[in-house]
Amino acid sequence: MSKRLHVESGDCGECTSRRGFLESTLTGVVVAGVAVLVGDDRLPIGTARAFAAQADERKYPVPQADGVTIDRENEVILVRFQGAVYAFNLACPHEHTALRWREADGRFQCPRHESKYKPDGTYISGRATRSMDRFAVRQEAGAIVVDLSRLFESDKQSAEWAAATVKL
Repeated sequence: MSKRLHVESGDCGECTSRRGFLESTLTGVVVAGVAVLVGDDRLPIGTARAFAAQADERKYPVPQADGVTIDRENEVILVRFQGAVYAFNLACPHEHTALRWREADGRFQCPRHESKYKPDGTYISGRATRSMDRFAVRQEAGAIVVDLSRLFESDKQSAEWAAATVKL
């Protein structure tokens, strides 16, 4: 969640003086300006369940906006980010601990060994040795179809991993 400066009818709340108010206001303006310049990668998070299942395939609504959706039952993370949709395995590729979305940091992180990943699943740092595992995904009849039988590891199937995306 983004932090926003909030002032109600002249009462600053945390500020003890006019100088404190002005300093906090200036800080808020600078932080907002930096977020615009570098791009704010924070995505909202939600939970969902597949609305249809057939064999190893699960169907989800096409995400209408950038965000992270977790389906714990099927161990799928669905992400819409910068015009693309990805489906990831919920487990960290290092030791299979459930990954967490860190909204404030705009990234995934493993709570066990702190491996970090970008919203598109690309490895940033930590003990893991590869990016998040991606499921094969396609768009069909207004739905995102995730094939749970086709999981790609970035270090062993780099072409398939890179292609496991739906461009919107």
